[in-house]
Amino acid sequence: MNIYSNTLEEAKKEPVIYFNKISLVIIFLVIVGLFLFPLSSPSRFALHTLIMIFMYSVMAQSWNVLAGFSGQISLGHALFFGIGAYATSYFYSKFLISPWIGIFIGIITSGIIALLIGIPILRLRGHYFAIATLLVGITFQVIFQRWTEVGASSGIYMPINRDNPIFSIQFHKSKIPYYYITLVFFLISFLIVWLINRSKLGYKLKAVRDQQEAAASLGIHVSKYKIIAFIISGMLMAPMGSIYAQYILIVNPNDVFSVDISILVLLIAVLGGVGTIWGPVIGASILIPISEFTRIYFGGTGRSIDLIIYGILIILICIFRPAGIISLFPKDLRERKKN
Repeated sequence: MNIYSNTLEEAKKEPVIYFNKISLVIIFLVIVGLFLFPLSSPSRFALHTLIMIFMYSVMAQSWNVLAGFSGQISLGHALFFGIGAYATSYFYSKFLISPWIGIFIGIITSGIIALLIGIPILRLRGHYFAIATLLVGITFQVIFQRWTEVGASSGIYMPINRDNPIFSIQFHKSKIPYYYITLVFFLISFLIVWLINRSKLGYKLKAVRDQQEAAASLGIHVSKYKIIAFIISGMLMAPMGSIYAQYILIVNPNDVFSVDISILVLLIAVLGGVGTIWGPVIGASILIPISEFTRIYFGGTGRSIDLIIYGILIILICIFRPAGIISLFPKDLRERKKN
């Protein structure tokens, strides 16, 4: 009990954000390099791969807030991805409302849905909660498959707009605008998660994750903080669905609510390191290129070669590095020094 008391006392004295000096230099150099990268005239494939890395990094960070920080494993996180995708595509195709506004509609809608479904299902724990999220995700997929207003199983085809690409987020001549859009969202989400990780909220979420009974005995409202984590997680996930919809210009429930998305996001976080801010970035930087290269060289969806490689990597990580690939990095780069 004293351990948790000391942890909370430390949390009260913690700065809102802390940057390891070495990490700060590395982050600055990487950000500069990423912004300058398109100037090197990269191939469309290289740009596409980086776009997907940025997107899945954000999605894995979103899942990480819920699973890594508060300890609630979700198997239906594609729900919020789908909500974001339909928010932009529906309002743009029906009312010509800019997808930029649709992104915020998706964020708000995802937050509300997370609150409404979080109140009942967050009373569950462990695999019961995981199964509940899976069923909720499948339920939304079935609803959208039968909802004629949003195209049912056929989905929504985005109206082509060549006159005002910024308004419609449709860039047909180059992938560079999508690159910068996803990069900015990636940096924003990383900063948000970093702030949460170093804040009192982050410490309380981790206390709930590590020992709910002890956290409750110290005055932490366990249910409240689980719901907060669920809402933040859903709201971080939604914009990636919105951008994805504008990127491929077609949305259907079989794709955007797919369990495959939820599982891939989970695998990325586990491979990189659950409960860390760098883990999702590292995991996405490894798994997404594998997926894209196997798709190119083996055709289709990679003929499942990527899934075989994913499985081998996850098995090896679980056996030799349960904390994820992030544990291979020097501790000084991952954690602040204790005084």
